[in-house]
Amino acid sequence: MSEPNPYKSGEYEWGPGQQAGTPGYGYPQTPSYQPTVPGGVPVPPQHAPGAVPGLAAGGGAPLLSLGDITVVGDQIITPAGNMPLKGAVWNAMDMSRTEEKMPTVAIVLAVIFFIFCLLGLLFLLMKEKQTTGFIQVTVTSGGRHHQTMIPATGPDTIHWVMGQLNFARSLSV
Repeated sequence: MSEPNPYKSGEYEWGPGQQAGTPGYGYPQTPSYQPTVPGGVPVPPQHAPGAVPGLAAGGGAPLLSLGDITVVGDQIITPAGNMPLKGAVWNAMDMSRTEEKMPTVAIVLAVIFFIFCLLGLLFLLMKEKQTTGFIQVTVTSGGRHHQTMIPATGPDTIHWVMGQLNFARSLSV
């Protein structure tokens, strides 16, 4: 007489780690009343009725992100804690600078071509711009204050930050 197969129950055979009556491969079979977070992951029953840990009360996707400041729903999320969006005061200070200098390549090419012809002096007209520094963004709301520094990658970084700040100000009204 052969031993009974512990992985067989009637006509259905399952593998190690599965229980009888649970679906095998394919799409997960969650009941229609079980809530899920984005991505189809079921929420554990102890968190199902109200808030899901890690999601803001307003929920949804971030509306705005500047450095480590994020606006989600009606909240401003910072590393120091959450602040109300309504009535927030936003400020920015440009602490970057753009320098224009002659690259080393231009000097080398000017010296080399000067020997052959006077047109080598035109290489001295080459210029390169280099932006260094940060743009400081501050937000004050609900008696709290937070600031972040955004690195300036080019002379137009301040314009991008001010556009984001104006959007944040329009949300704070």
